[in-house]
Amino acid sequence: MRSAESLIIRPFNAVYIAVFALFILLLVLASLALRGKKERTKKAVLVTASLLTLAGFIAYKYCLWQDADYNILTAGMGGFNWFGELPLHLCNINMLLLPFAVLLDSRPLKSFCFFIGPLGALMALVMPTTGFESYSILLPRMMGYYGTHLMVIIEGIALVTFGLYRPSFRDIPKTLLTAFFVSLGVFAANLVLRFTGLHEHANYFFEIETEGNPLLELFHGWIPLPFLYQLPCYVILGVYMLIVNLGFLICGNGEGRYGRRR
Repeated sequence: MRSAESLIIRPFNAVYIAVFALFILLLVLASLALRGKKERTKKAVLVTASLLTLAGFIAYKYCLWQDADYNILTAGMGGFNWFGELPLHLCNINMLLLPFAVLLDSRPLKSFCFFIGPLGALMALVMPTTGFESYSILLPRMMGYYGTHLMVIIEGIALVTFGLYRPSFRDIPKTLLTAFFVSLGVFAANLVLRFTGLHEHANYFFEIETEGNPLLELFHGWIPLPFLYQLPCYVILGVYMLIVNLGFLICGNGEGRYGRRR
């Protein structure tokens, strides 16, 4: 019993910090191993990692579907629904976008995957949803939840540590525009899922309902319209990108030091 209790994971406890450190170590080792390698090799590694993460995500959702305890915990919210578990949340959409960003060498998509994907995944890890806090990390649903979100974080950061992307202030307008169109696509998916009855409460990116989020509730009070009430979020995102870019500039790791824009 004592051994099982020692493996319980919750935000910022010893197990949580150890798991986080393990994935950061993985990123550091991969970045060191790929130092001096051809760009094509780095791209192949990152795309492969992203596809494996997506495969792991699917396996994790299958385990969740079979998890009787989880279905009891979420019965009040309708239980498990495959169409409610697609990788269309802000915390995991990088699994779909990052391979395209790398293979197409799309700077706006790379910027999105670096700035926004890891931020969404980090929010999910800091504020776990029902069924993903205060349980043993060895449960399949816990390994899946923390593993996929942490992979999204380190893969997004790997764009920079592998040398495939360098932040630039000039990216901010295009990244905000990319985020808007990605959100618009997700909003369309929400409408299709709702109107077809596949998932009557589809709310990816929280674009239709605030679900009690105090900040979104505030914005909804200003703009009481689905999707549009999130427009103030783009201002916050722009400020966040400015701060991150400033940090890179101060540390000498911004675009200027590396010359060619990637």
